[in-house]
Amino acid sequence: MGERQSPVRDQLARPLGVLRLSLTARCNLACPYCVPDTQEPAGLLNQAERLAIVSAALSLGATSLRLTGGEPLLHPGLEGLLAALQPLRNGGLSEIALTSNGVLLTAERALRLRQAGLDRLTLSLDGTDGASVARMGGQSAAQGTVVLERVLSAIDHAVKAGFDPKAGSLKLNAVMQRGRNDDQLVPLAALARSKGLELRLIEAMDVGTRNGWTPNDVVPAAEMVARISQQWPLEPLGRTSHSTASRWRYRDGMGHLAVVASITEPFCGDCNRLRVTADGMAYRCLFAAEGTDLKPYLNQDPNHFALRQAISELWLKRHDRYSEERGQAHSNAAVRSPAEMAYLGG
Repeated sequence: MGERQSPVRDQLARPLGVLRLSLTARCNLACPYCVPDTQEPAGLLNQAERLAIVSAALSLGATSLRLTGGEPLLHPGLEGLLAALQPLRNGGLSEIALTSNGVLLTAERALRLRQAGLDRLTLSLDGTDGASVARMGGQSAAQGTVVLERVLSAIDHAVKAGFDPKAGSLKLNAVMQRGRNDDQLVPLAALARSKGLELRLIEAMDVGTRNGWTPNDVVPAAEMVARISQQWPLEPLGRTSHSTASRWRYRDGMGHLAVVASITEPFCGDCNRLRVTADGMAYRCLFAAEGTDLKPYLNQDPNHFALRQAISELWLKRHDRYSEERGQAHSNAAVRSPAEMAYLGG
């Protein structure tokens, strides 16, 4: 790995801080807001190539790695990759996190992930009954019930494996869509409170071109907070620098709630995330119009210097702030990302 330097900054002075690395474009669910691919893209990265990308990002100032998909638990080499990443702790890697739908997270798998060096785990669940889970997962009602049972078990498995919700190492994500699952707001909050989990409510986003997104899909974060606060009063904690979520605390002491308001309260101003897809395309924004292919620097014997330079130049040219510009006439049609959520890793 190259010598670590101060974080490279883009044209809006935003530092590189987080690398989101997708391991697969496939998923075992078919959520309509995500629309996963049914097969892997050509030229899937191997472990050595992934390690080279992580090393390059760390040398440019990144400190946090989030492993994503599709569904990353479908990747057969996940535990091996986690183990191989551990030496990079000495190169500035402070945290390794993973986002999963939890369906495949058995007790044994949760323990293996923890032992291999995973620091933080975020599970996704968009409803508290079989019907709502099925609607949000693109499945039959019977399948939705099975998914719900498996995710609830996954939460318990993760806690037993050492992912402590009180320490922030286990959280619950939920994407909310008007008319599809917004009736689940209070039930999801109740579930999270009962499990001691921080629930992160995410506004439905216009990523990609095939999820049929319209502004009517969005349940604004302010509305979500207000509806839950009617049941259990909340007090604001705010949003920390470079975070995607604004956090709230329950006044009765029963934990925290967070909202990710990319649509109604965008946070482009201090976004520090670089996304790399499972086939090595780097995107400097979730809504970027195009990506940069890193494979020419990875083929056969990785050229670490050239790879580092390519990522550095990509970041130095970065001026993306799509969510802040979304309301302007030119942005929605002209800049909308051609890549899908599952391909980009969220």
